[in-house]
Amino acid sequence: MMEKAESEYEELLKKREIIEKDKSQIEELDVKKKETLATTYAKVNRDFGSIFSTLLPDASAHLEPSNGNVLEGLEVRVAFGGKEKESLSELSGGQRSLLALSLVLSLLLFKPAPMYILDEVDVALDLSHTQNIGRMLRKHFGQSQFIVVSLKEGMFTNANVLFRTKFVDGVSTVTRTVGQVEEEEEGVRCFNPIILDALFFV
Repeated sequence: MMEKAESEYEELLKKREIIEKDKSQIEELDVKKKETLATTYAKVNRDFGSIFSTLLPDASAHLEPSNGNVLEGLEVRVAFGGKEKESLSELSGGQRSLLALSLVLSLLLFKPAPMYILDEVDVALDLSHTQNIGRMLRKHFGQSQFIVVSLKEGMFTNANVLFRTKFVDGVSTVTRTVGQVEEEEEGVRCFNPIILDALFFV
Protein backbone atom coordinates (compact mmCIF):
# COMPACT_ATOMS: atom_id res chain seq x y z
CA MET A 1 0.00 0.00 0.00
CA MET A 2 2.91 2.32 0.79
CA GLU A 3 4.50 1.70 -2.60
CA LYS A 4 1.16 2.31 -4.36
CA ALA A 5 0.63 5.58 -2.45
CA GLU A 6 4.18 6.77 -3.30
CA SER A 7 3.63 5.92 -6.97
CA GLU A 8 0.36 7.88 -7.07
CA TYR A 9 2.03 10.77 -5.30
CA GLU A 10 4.85 10.90 -7.88
CA GLU A 11 2.27 10.79 -10.69
CA LEU A 12 0.34 13.68 -9.16
CA LEU A 13 3.54 15.74 -8.87
CA LYS A 14 4.25 15.21 -12.58
CA LYS A 15 0.69 16.24 -13.53
CA ARG A 16 0.96 19.31 -11.32
CA GLU A 17 4.21 20.31 -13.05
CA ILE A 18 2.58 19.92 -16.49
CA ILE A 19 -0.45 22.01 -15.42
CA GLU A 20 1.74 24.80 -14.01
CA LYS A 21 3.76 24.85 -17.24
CA ASP A 22 0.57 25.00 -19.36
CA LYS A 23 -0.82 27.76 -17.14
CA SER A 24 2.33 29.81 -17.69
CA GLN A 25 2.05 29.36 -21.47
CA ILE A 26 -1.64 30.34 -21.42
CA GLU A 27 -0.81 33.52 -19.50
CA GLU A 28 1.88 34.37 -22.07
CA LEU A 29 -0.58 33.78 -24.92
CA ASP A 30 -3.13 35.99 -23.18
CA VAL A 31 -0.62 38.83 -22.96
CA LYS A 32 0.30 38.39 -26.64
CA LYS A 33 -3.39 38.34 -27.58
CA LYS A 34 -4.01 41.64 -25.80
CA GLU A 35 -0.93 43.23 -27.40
CA THR A 36 -1.96 42.02 -30.87
CA LEU A 37 -5.52 43.30 -30.39
CA ALA A 38 -4.25 46.69 -29.27
CA THR A 39 -1.90 46.95 -32.27
CA THR A 40 -4.59 45.82 -34.70
CA TYR A 41 -7.17 48.20 -33.24
CA ALA A 42 -4.80 51.19 -33.44
CA LYS A 43 -3.91 50.63 -37.12
CA VAL A 44 -7.40 49.64 -38.31
CA ASN A 45 -8.97 52.59 -36.48
CA ARG A 46 -6.47 55.02 -38.02
CA ASP A 47 -6.97 53.67 -41.57
CA PHE A 48 -10.74 53.47 -41.09
CA GLY A 49 -10.93 57.18 -40.25
CA SER A 50 -8.58 58.15 -43.06
CA ILE A 51 -10.42 56.13 -45.74
CA PHE A 52 -13.86 57.34 -44.64
CA SER A 53 -12.68 60.97 -44.67
CA THR A 54 -11.38 60.47 -48.21
CA LEU A 55 -14.72 59.06 -49.36
CA LEU A 56 -16.74 61.73 -47.50
CA PRO A 57 -14.50 64.82 -47.08
CA ASP A 58 -16.82 66.58 -44.58
CA ALA A 59 -17.18 63.49 -42.37
CA SER A 60 -15.13 61.52 -39.87
CA ALA A 61 -15.40 58.06 -38.34
CA HIS A 62 -13.64 56.03 -35.69
CA LEU A 63 -13.93 52.80 -33.72
CA GLU A 64 -14.59 53.17 -30.01
CA PRO A 65 -13.97 50.32 -27.51
CA SER A 66 -17.07 49.26 -25.58
CA ASN A 67 -16.68 50.37 -21.94
CA GLY A 68 -13.13 51.42 -22.79
CA ASN A 69 -12.05 47.80 -23.38
CA VAL A 70 -11.23 46.46 -26.85
CA LEU A 71 -11.87 42.91 -25.64
CA GLU A 72 -15.54 43.75 -25.02
CA GLY A 73 -16.11 44.90 -28.60
CA LEU A 74 -16.00 48.02 -30.77
CA GLU A 75 -18.60 50.62 -31.65
CA VAL A 76 -18.60 52.66 -34.86
CA ARG A 77 -18.88 56.42 -34.36
CA VAL A 78 -19.59 58.80 -37.25
CA ALA A 79 -19.62 62.60 -37.34
CA PHE A 80 -20.60 65.07 -40.07
CA GLY A 81 -19.30 68.61 -39.86
CA GLY A 82 -17.98 67.87 -36.37
CA LYS A 83 -21.38 66.75 -35.07
CA GLU A 84 -21.51 63.10 -34.05
CA LYS A 85 -24.54 61.00 -34.99
CA GLU A 86 -26.46 59.28 -32.22
CA SER A 87 -27.04 56.14 -34.28
CA LEU A 88 -25.97 54.66 -37.62
CA SER A 89 -29.66 54.47 -38.54
CA GLU A 90 -29.49 58.25 -39.10
CA LEU A 91 -27.18 57.70 -42.09
CA SER A 92 -28.46 57.45 -45.64
CA GLY A 93 -28.09 54.23 -47.64
CA GLY A 94 -25.15 55.66 -49.57
CA GLN A 95 -23.41 56.84 -46.39
CA ARG A 96 -23.84 53.41 -44.81
CA SER A 97 -22.38 51.80 -47.94
CA LEU A 98 -19.32 54.06 -47.75
CA LEU A 99 -18.97 53.37 -44.03
CA ALA A 100 -19.05 49.60 -44.57
CA LEU A 101 -16.60 49.86 -47.48
CA SER A 102 -14.23 51.95 -45.33
CA LEU A 103 -14.28 49.39 -42.52
CA VAL A 104 -13.69 46.42 -44.84
CA LEU A 105 -10.83 48.17 -46.67
CA SER A 106 -9.21 49.27 -43.40
CA LEU A 107 -9.17 45.62 -42.29
CA LEU A 108 -7.63 44.65 -45.64
CA LEU A 109 -4.94 47.31 -45.21
CA PHE A 110 -3.88 45.68 -41.94
CA LYS A 111 -3.06 42.45 -43.78
CA PRO A 112 -2.86 43.30 -47.50
CA ALA A 113 -3.54 40.84 -50.30
CA PRO A 114 -1.90 41.00 -53.77
CA MET A 115 -5.25 41.46 -55.53
CA TYR A 116 -8.80 42.61 -54.74
CA ILE A 117 -12.04 42.33 -56.74
CA LEU A 118 -14.79 44.89 -56.17
CA ASP A 119 -18.11 44.21 -57.90
CA GLU A 120 -20.27 47.34 -58.30
CA VAL A 121 -19.47 48.80 -54.87
CA ASP A 122 -20.69 52.17 -56.19
CA VAL A 123 -24.16 50.98 -57.22
CA ALA A 124 -25.97 53.03 -54.52
CA LEU A 125 -23.72 56.11 -54.81
CA ASP A 126 -23.86 59.33 -56.77
CA LEU A 127 -21.12 60.50 -59.17
CA SER A 128 -19.03 62.49 -56.67
CA HIS A 129 -18.81 59.59 -54.22
CA THR A 130 -17.97 57.18 -57.05
CA GLN A 131 -15.04 59.41 -58.04
CA ASN A 132 -13.92 59.53 -54.40
CA ILE A 133 -13.69 55.71 -54.31
CA GLY A 134 -11.28 55.78 -57.24
CA ARG A 135 -9.16 58.48 -55.57
CA MET A 136 -9.18 56.57 -52.28
CA LEU A 137 -7.94 53.38 -53.97
CA ARG A 138 -5.04 55.27 -55.52
CA LYS A 139 -4.17 57.01 -52.24
CA HIS A 140 -4.39 54.08 -49.80
CA PHE A 141 -3.73 51.03 -51.99
CA GLY A 142 -0.84 52.12 -54.20
CA GLN A 143 0.90 48.74 -53.76
CA SER A 144 -2.18 46.58 -54.50
CA GLN A 145 -3.93 45.42 -57.67
CA PHE A 146 -7.66 45.99 -58.03
CA ILE A 147 -10.16 44.59 -60.49
CA VAL A 148 -13.23 46.81 -60.26
CA VAL A 149 -16.55 46.17 -61.97
CA SER A 150 -18.60 49.35 -62.36
CA LEU A 151 -21.30 50.89 -64.52
CA LYS A 152 -20.46 54.51 -63.67
CA GLU A 153 -18.18 56.85 -65.57
CA GLY A 154 -16.82 58.45 -62.39
CA MET A 155 -15.01 55.24 -61.49
CA PHE A 156 -13.41 54.85 -64.92
CA THR A 157 -11.39 58.09 -64.72
CA ASN A 158 -9.12 56.51 -62.09
CA ALA A 159 -8.41 53.33 -64.07
CA ASN A 160 -4.98 52.38 -65.35
CA VAL A 161 -6.49 49.90 -67.81
CA LEU A 162 -10.15 49.87 -68.81
CA PHE A 163 -12.10 47.04 -70.45
CA ARG A 164 -15.51 47.92 -71.89
CA THR A 165 -17.96 45.25 -72.99
CA LYS A 166 -20.42 45.84 -75.83
CA PHE A 167 -22.40 44.02 -78.50
CA VAL A 168 -21.02 44.05 -82.03
CA ASP A 169 -23.26 42.29 -84.56
CA GLY A 170 -24.95 40.39 -81.73
CA VAL A 171 -21.66 39.21 -80.22
CA SER A 172 -20.26 40.44 -76.89
CA THR A 173 -16.80 41.93 -77.39
CA VAL A 174 -14.26 43.70 -75.16
CA THR A 175 -12.58 47.03 -75.90
CA ARG A 176 -9.32 47.69 -74.05
CA THR A 177 -8.33 51.26 -73.13
CA VAL A 178 -4.93 52.34 -71.83
CA GLY A 179 -4.94 56.09 -71.32
CA GLN A 180 -6.74 57.43 -74.40
CA VAL A 181 -5.84 54.55 -76.75
CA GLU A 182 -8.49 51.91 -77.49
CA GLU A 183 -7.71 48.48 -78.89
CA GLU A 184 -10.13 45.73 -79.87
CA GLU A 185 -9.23 42.44 -78.21
CA GLU A 186 -9.78 39.86 -80.95
CA GLY A 187 -11.31 36.61 -79.80
CA VAL A 188 -12.17 37.96 -76.33
CA ARG A 189 -15.72 37.21 -75.23
CA CYS A 190 -17.64 38.28 -72.15
CA PHE A 191 -19.85 35.63 -70.57
CA ASN A 192 -22.30 38.13 -69.06
CA PRO A 193 -22.38 41.38 -71.06
CA ILE A 194 -25.48 42.67 -69.26
CA ILE A 195 -23.75 42.81 -65.88
CA LEU A 196 -20.19 43.61 -66.87
CA ASP A 197 -20.13 47.03 -68.48
CA ALA A 198 -16.59 47.97 -67.50
CA LEU A 199 -13.72 46.44 -65.63
CA PHE A 200 -10.55 48.25 -64.68
CA PHE A 201 -7.20 47.61 -63.01
CA VAL A 202 -5.65 49.94 -60.43
